[in-house]
Amino acid sequence: MISVSPENVITTPNATMTGLAAPSRGSVELSSWHVVMPAGSAGPEHSVSREQVWTLTAGSLEVTCEGRTEQVAAGRTLVLPPDVLRRIHARETFEAHVVMRADGVVSVPGEEGTRVLPWAR
Repeated sequence: MISVSPENVITTPNATMTGLAAPSRGSVELSSWHVVMPAGSAGPEHSVSREQVWTLTAGSLEVTCEGRTEQVAAGRTLVLPPDVLRRIHARETFEAHVVMRADGVVSVPGEEGTRVLPWAR
């Protein structure tokens, strides 16, 4: 059983991620987290080395991926392929649950190396 605790909540300038399942919390292969992104916020353009599945539970988001921009509303699920540039924008505040393999890392254009997602570890 995994319980939410303050050390599993990470706030960035763009969103708040609450880590749920992850290797540090008992999962072997998968990680999952809850995202809240306030209206008007946008994440940086980036790619992730693993497929991600986003299920929106409130609000809506705009995602630009592979040169296409789509609107995703609450109740819909978005599958983002690995190693493809994407950017998430909150036209209104949204909440989502995200799942991916726990070994995924992020690359940002113009930056050397990769970043881990601390809420997914």
